[in-house]
Formats: sequence, C-alpha cells, structure tokens
Amino acid sequence: MLTPEQALEKREFMLREGYALVQNILPETLLEELRAETERLIADHVEAPELRYQGQHIDEFAVDNPVIDKLLSWQPAYEALAAMGLGDFRPEGKVIILTKEAGGPPLYWHQDWVFWNDPLSLSPWPQVVALNYYLSDTSEENGCLRVIPGSHRKRFPLHDRIVPAHEQGARYVSEDDPVMFSDDPDQVHVPVKAGDLVLLDARTLHAAGRNRTDQRRTLVLAWHLRPMDTVPEFWQEEVPAAIVARDPAAEYESLRTPGEFLKS
Repeated sequence: MLTPEQALEKREFMLREGYALVQNILPETLLEELRAETERLIADHVEAPELRYQGQHIDEFAVDNPVIDKLLSWQPAYEALAAMGLGDFRPEGKVIILTKEAGGPPLYWHQDWVFWNDPLSLSPWPQVVALNYYLSDTSEENGCLRVIPGSHRKRFPLHDRIVPAHEQGARYVSEDDPVMFSDDPDQVHVPVKAGDLVLLDARTLHAAGRNRTDQRRTLVLAWHLRPMDTVPEFWQEEVPAAIVARDPAAEYESLRTPGEFLKS
C-alpha cells in the first residue's frame, strides 16, 4: 500500500517523466497463476512474422478468462492508482500478453498515442495509460523497458526520425535500422522485478532491448482510459486553452504521428 507521500511522489514523477514504477503489486500466488495461464496460451499460439519485434502478442479478454478477469479486478493495483489520483482510469476489458523470447530481437522505438489530432494531446495529465504487469525480472541483459523521459509532452529529435508505430510501418523495418533500434542519448532503462507494475503514458517514447538470455520474459499489458471530457480532480493548475475550447462532441481523425500539439 502506497503512503500518501509515496503516491504523490509517483504521480508527480509520472506527470513529469511519462511513466512510473509501483513495486510488488502482484503476490507470488497470482504471479504463478498468470505464468501458468500465459504459458498455456503461448503454447497454442503461432507468432506472426510481422510481430517478431514484439514477441508473442496475444489478446485475451477478461470475459473469456477468469485469470485475466482476476488481474483486471486486482484491488491493490486500483488502490495504487486511486492513491495517485488516477482512480478514474478504467480497463478496456482485455490484455495483451507480450514476450521477449529467448534470444529475441529488440522492440523498436515508438509511442502508442493515436490522438495527435486531438487537443487532448496537450494534456498535462495522462489520458491513456498502459498498466504493464511483469511476470519476470527484467534487466538490460534480457531486454528491459527503455523510455525517453518527458517525451509525452515535449518533442525530442527521435520523434521526427522514427517510422510510425506498429502496423503503420515499424513492424516491417530491418533489424539493423540505425534509428528504430538505436541507443538514444536521452533514454533510461527501467529494470523491474516480477510482480512490479509499470505505468506508461501512451504518448511516451519507449522501446525494449534484445533478450540475450535463454529464458523467455513475459509481461501482461492492460490499456486503461480515463474520461476524455473531464479534468482530473487532482489538477489544480491552469488547463491548456486548446483543451478548454475543445468540443467534446467533435470527432478527431486518428493520427499516430505527433503534430502541432507536441511542442519542442
């Protein structure tokens, strides 16, 4: 359980850096359940060649799977979110099982925000967050998460050099691409322990390294969204004018590439 001081510190870190780590959110009993269930699903799954950089990429819905339903109802995780002032986030109802296979390739640089045409791209608070539950310890050796801190709200050189994420091009780049798999001077590594939770703002640039070990590492990712037409209760500072003037009934064309709303 986070103390009020810890929760505030983590929220401020996330607002500033675009991610946050909450340790020991899953007990060993639930970890074992999730490991067994994900391994069962992986055993029956054929990895698509175009998803080789993401490893096994399996969508699983809570309504169809009691173990996943248990994870998406796990109170300690939602208590941590509430303590951080993020209690208005709700899960999509499914997870994505992601692996870094033994000897598997790195994951390219990308961000997952698809609303860059929307003034909400300017929001000082997160709107869409990935809850990444790690079932394995991670390190640079087995391809831990890498992030560009602050890239959710500030334009970095990498933004204008990378290929658009996932199906819009990044899945098909060569593994020797000098940009998509580069070491970036602004990057930080985020090693974790099994049972830890990493919160990641969808706008944050991130990647993962190659797995140089002979063991698979697995995480379960669950996207969470908050209401698009409200300001979080904790936010007491000025709201960007473009968000104040935003028409909540308007429809904004999907766009994965940052535009005018991501400032230098």
